[in-house]
Amino acid sequence: MTTSPTAGWENFFVAQVGAAAALTGLLFVAVSISLRAILASQHLRDRATETLMTFMLVLSVATCGLVPGQGARALGAEMGAFGGFVWIVAARRHLRAHRDPGLEAKARRWLWARVLGAQASTLPFLAAGGSMLAGHEGGLAWVAPGTLGCFAAGAFNAWVLLVEIQR
Repeated sequence: MTTSPTAGWENFFVAQVGAAAALTGLLFVAVSISLRAILASQHLRDRATETLMTFMLVLSVATCGLVPGQGARALGAEMGAFGGFVWIVAARRHLRAHRDPGLEAKARRWLWARVLGAQASTLPFLAAGGSMLAGHEGGLAWVAPGTLGCFAAGAFNAWVLLVEIQR
């Protein structure tokens, strides 16, 4: 009998599902409070979408980690696919923001932090997925820093959406 690749990780995944769901709800509150300003700016709409996708990345990966009887390669494919999708979408939005001559100076100064947050939150999931696909179940250890990166980047973006645009 083989053991589950997520044996010992169940509590971690349950906690991350709950945390990601709660943070997603708080993001909707932040967006609703600043809705007019967010809708008026492509940059802020992109940032809100990235933040939602970041929280949904953790929710999706943690949910997949809770599927009973799932093999390591299947879980690795899911992690890699979710992480890769969010990385591609974020990278395209960052390039668009970088090329936008109308991007406000304040937003342009902080674009590097947005890019860094997206990289820190998505690349660990790609590493975890690749490791699991290659048969290295220890690759699951990349999920923890990826989750922390998602929560840090999401909190930073949520702060901007809730507080900074009101200044």
